[in-house]
Amino acid sequence: MKENHMMTAEDVAKELGVSKGHAYKLIRELNGELKKAGYLVIAGKVPKAFWETKFYGYNQPNQTA
Repeated sequence: MKENHMMTAEDVAKELGVSKGHAYKLIRELNGELKKAGYLVIAGKVPKAFWETKFYGYNQPNQTA
């Protein structure tokens, strides 16, 4: 089975315990950041790696284990 590297609004809503409408708002905001940084974006989806960086601080240079 192929691993999905993108999160949908349903995934975001489930992860945060918010409505799908709010999840779409968060995805738009995150995709705006990606677009501003020069990345291509897919409406209604956000890359899992970017999600984990923004919400959990993974891959941060000052992170201590």
